[in-house]
Amino acid sequence: MSLRAALRRATGHLIHKGWAAVRAAGAISPANPAGYRFRRLGEGACIAFPVGAIFGEEWIEIGDHSLIGERVSLSAGMTPGLDLGPDPIVRIGAGCSIGRGSHIVGHQSIEIGDHVFTGPYVYITDQNHSYDDPEQPIGRQWPRNNPVSIGSGSWLGAGAIILPGTRIGRQSVVAGGAVVRGQFPDHCVLAGVPARVVRVYTPGEGWHRPPDRASGHRPGLDDLPLPPGVLEELTRQ
Repeated sequence: MSLRAALRRATGHLIHKGWAAVRAAGAISPANPAGYRFRRLGEGACIAFPVGAIFGEEWIEIGDHSLIGERVSLSAGMTPGLDLGPDPIVRIGAGCSIGRGSHIVGHQSIEIGDHVFTGPYVYITDQNHSYDDPEQPIGRQWPRNNPVSIGSGSWLGAGAIILPGTRIGRQSVVAGGAVVRGQFPDHCVLAGVPARVVRVYTPGEGWHRPPDRASGHRPGLDDLPLPPGVLEELTRQ
């Protein structure tokens, strides 16, 4: 091995070792001062370094052993320093894994259940711009909030967008790139823009396609424990 190759190899080794040390030192955990700012950062939880934009920690809860990936933005409120009241705004359950580059932007209530996994670059928000006044710039109109909940055990694919007012049931799948708004039952697969139910699970039948909307036939859905209004929403899409 030439001297130049040996120096390059040694330099690369030092750089990678140093970066690993920086990542370990920069991660946020319950044991370091940055972790104390959260309302709750559970045992074994970790926010990987480099971190994204994080503010409103006093209104953010993260459960035990949850991993928040690199460059994930977590925010409660519009800007730092606001008083958002006594209740938490963003709640992430235990055993979750939030993919790198994702954004969770809460203003009223975002609830993510236990053992929810996401791919990278997922966007979850409970607020959207309003456009009631056609003469006023949309960015200057007062936004609207609508709580979001994602059931335990669910999986959100890369690039999925979860819009205000969405309620996803337990053990459900959101396909990569889907744009989701509405209420959806447990054990379903959502895909598309806008997202719709493409598969459901019925005990005794397993996973199958939802009813044919053209014929009105609803195999299996009549037996699912759907919340009020959800069946009508599914058949109307």
